[in-house]
Amino acid sequence: MVQLSSNLLLAAFFVYIISFVALFITLSYENKKNIRATKIWGKIGLTLPIVGFLLQLGFFSIRWYVAGHPPVSNMFEYLTFLGMTIVLAFLILYLIYRKSILGIFTLPIVIVLIAYASVFPTEVSPLIPALQSYWLHIHVITTAIGQGILGIGFIAGLIYLIRVVDQSKRSKQTFWLETILFSLLAAIGIAIAVGIFSSQNYQVTYSWTNEQNVDAELTYELPVLVAPNEGEVLNEDQDKFGPLVKAPSWMNGVEAPRKLNTFLWSVLSGVVLYSGLRLILRKRLASRIQPLLKNVNPALFDEISYRSILIGFPIFALGGLVFAMIWAQIAWTRFWGWDPKEVWALITFLFYAAYLHLRLARGWHGSKSAWLLVIGFGIIMFNLLVVNLVIAGLHSYA
Repeated sequence: MVQLSSNLLLAAFFVYIISFVALFITLSYENKKNIRATKIWGKIGLTLPIVGFLLQLGFFSIRWYVAGHPPVSNMFEYLTFLGMTIVLAFLILYLIYRKSILGIFTLPIVIVLIAYASVFPTEVSPLIPALQSYWLHIHVITTAIGQGILGIGFIAGLIYLIRVVDQSKRSKQTFWLETILFSLLAAIGIAIAVGIFSSQNYQVTYSWTNEQNVDAELTYELPVLVAPNEGEVLNEDQDKFGPLVKAPSWMNGVEAPRKLNTFLWSVLSGVVLYSGLRLILRKRLASRIQPLLKNVNPALFDEISYRSILIGFPIFALGGLVFAMIWAQIAWTRFWGWDPKEVWALITFLFYAAYLHLRLARGWHGSKSAWLLVIGFGIIMFNLLVVNLVIAGLHSYA
């Protein structure tokens, strides 16, 4: 059953790739004003993401049945579920607005999320005692749905920015747009790197003292750039590259050295991919994408981004704060404890509340609004990746 669920996720992954191609063809016909071909490919571009979503829903349902609990309790499960919620939000908006460009930007992000999820352990494991509550279902699933809808707001804002930012000259805006695109390539790059070294059965194991001051072993699946502080390699014959540095002693999250190593490999692989594309295209990536958006109505995507936040913000507030505090009281006998994850959930809530205030009371529309959504999604990703993986806290089990 677990293998079947994995096969469904893999099938969904490839269907999303094909869907991206179909929507790209749809956009080319839209730009050429070919109404008949646009309708045909538009139907294909809508059908394929639905098929991919149903395959991913099958993966989620079977894994839930096998595990006996919702598969959202670790990074692999949460990232794949987050991708599914983003696809669902996209499908709803696509049915309303019929804009293929929204899918052309959404599906690569979903593909990246699924690919990046493969970096983490995929085994079905039992829940630790603190997670054995139906509030896990309510809190985490609601939070992911809210973040998925907020993610669509970011995507619409990104489309707006690439459409309106002047690419003929270098500026702070062009720099940050390239940084966003680089981040996406880094996520793709680390998935490729993990796939390559996994195929070679690469593993290096260190003995070290873990975050609980207990002697343990730490296994790397990528060449070691950052070794554990005061750790010793156990299989020197496999450590062909050798560590460059040792992790700082204050970095005491769960398996933090290995996670920092993975992050550095993400950056390195992103640099390789980005540099290669720049060499081939001979222009900034955003400037190459911009001509595809010549028929995009910026005001429409400004509206789409705003409506997405209006819907996603209260859902996230319920899941990420209200339901989380109820569950914290049940699991840890207190509503709030200033755990890093709790703090960043509060920061996320306050940021989007500020966005709505600035939008409604101060008239921050257009570019100002779009840049806020880019920052907001960056906060979500920081909370999801850095806080979960590097900073020690009660949520480090993720």
